[in-house]
Amino acid sequence: MLTNEIIRLQAEAQQDYVIESRRTIHRFAEVSGKEFKTSAFIEEEIKKAGLPYEKAGDTGWIAILDTGKPGSRIALRADIDALLVPEEPNNLAGPRVVVSDDPHTSHACGHDAHTAMLLGAMRVLAEQRDNLAGVIYFCFEEGEEDGRGILAMLNQLSAHGVDVCWGIHVYAGLESGKICVSAGPRMAGAAGVGIKVIGRGGHGSRPDMSVNPVFCAASILTNTATAWVNQITAGRTVTLGVTSIQGGEAPNVIPDTADILGSLRFFNDEEGEKAVRIFKNVAEHTAAMNNCQVQFDDRFCVLCAPVINDEYYSNLISAALPEVLLENVTVSSCEPWYASESFSCYRRICPSVLAHLGINNPSYGSGAAHHNGFFDVDEGVLSTGVIATLKFVAMLQK
Repeated sequence: MLTNEIIRLQAEAQQDYVIESRRTIHRFAEVSGKEFKTSAFIEEEIKKAGLPYEKAGDTGWIAILDTGKPGSRIALRADIDALLVPEEPNNLAGPRVVVSDDPHTSHACGHDAHTAMLLGAMRVLAEQRDNLAGVIYFCFEEGEEDGRGILAMLNQLSAHGVDVCWGIHVYAGLESGKICVSAGPRMAGAAGVGIKVIGRGGHGSRPDMSVNPVFCAASILTNTATAWVNQITAGRTVTLGVTSIQGGEAPNVIPDTADILGSLRFFNDEEGEKAVRIFKNVAEHTAAMNNCQVQFDDRFCVLCAPVINDEYYSNLISAALPEVLLENVTVSSCEPWYASESFSCYRRICPSVLAHLGINNPSYGSGAAHHNGFFDVDEGVLSTGVIATLKFVAMLQK
């Protein structure tokens, strides 16, 4: 039996390994589709743990711990890719403990920590296999940032008949010493916005002899804002994040086209789909009013569903964690996070829970926003992630 005492002792025993693994992966800082050194490092660690494994995509892995005893089939997931974000040598308090070897990339979203915590949990569970039942799948997902790795992972886990999936995301919006496993929406779904407004160019002195796509694009945005207020369901937030409107470069030339770019974020699947329909409907009718046409980019659709934690498993782990966490760590709540995550896709195949692990520690210098050059992870919280992962497995042994 994987008792609370064993969990705490084993997590403490892995602390140095987890920190060193995180620093190794942090130095690699390889972006989606290029996680070659990271992948090789993970593969070597899986081999050391004595587990069989299979490739998931090009650089991802699934290590399999089959106890040979009947029980739950549990997927434990971490993402492995970095970002094209130059890393500052200092965090918010001073020099950071480790810096990316590549001046152009960094682990500015904490995936190095996710991978290191899962590697630490894998080592413990492999050693404790005699105290376990069922099958555990350690899933190292490639390309989370651009979504390239999720389909292969889902296909393989579906074939394995996984019952439940657990993951952790470090979160700068939550203080160190806190972990959130609340049920319901936790991270936002996302839709891309890409519209090309097609008019007819001409001399700026005679707009009557042209069809100005810039005016049409501006009208699309103002009309969409009006539609948002009156058609998006009250209480179901959908953010209207238009970030670019570009049409022409000269002051005396009416361009042929204008482009609108942005994204939408939402926490309800149906409302997200509805928001895309509203935006497209407004664009088409506004274009007709202005004698223009519109073309929609292929990404103008729901790209990622929201992360919605399963109520049953969230409540189980929420009740189980306080008995095993260290004295200075608490189970806490936090507001849903408007970033998006491919972890949302796991609920297509099984119930899933994504924990948010707080890393905001002013004295350490962590707390800068994700995808920012000053972002850093408070390494003191990594053992909490290992403990929480081990407890999730342990509570499903009963």
